[in-house]
Amino acid sequence: MKQAALVFIGGGFGSVIRYFIGKWLNTVENTFPYGTFIVNVLGSLIIGVILGYLIRITPYNENYSLLIATGFCGGFTTFSAFALENQLFLKHGDYLQFLTYTLGTIILGIFAVFVGFYVSKLF
Repeated sequence: MKQAALVFIGGGFGSVIRYFIGKWLNTVENTFPYGTFIVNVLGSLIIGVILGYLIRITPYNENYSLLIATGFCGGFTTFSAFALENQLFLKHGDYLQFLTYTLGTIILGIFAVFVGFYVSKLF
């Protein structure tokens, strides 16, 4: 039960922060969903740093992983919004935005995890 509570608390914080970033950056003036893009890449960086650090420390603390990686990063990042925004790009025939957003998110997200693991070695 404690583990589920940790995921719940982390997910709540992650979701609220994602909401505020989305409200701030996903405006009517912006045709590109910067908020979702940034939280997905930043979430990838955070999960890389956290898991990279947790893997190195002894003993491994699953509670931190559940709170931050599963909970916070799970609530903070948003694949469903990413999928919806891509569907809208395709529906409106905006193939350049679709390719930029999709490839940018995937490539930068994976790169951010690698950077996160590298940064975790500095702690």
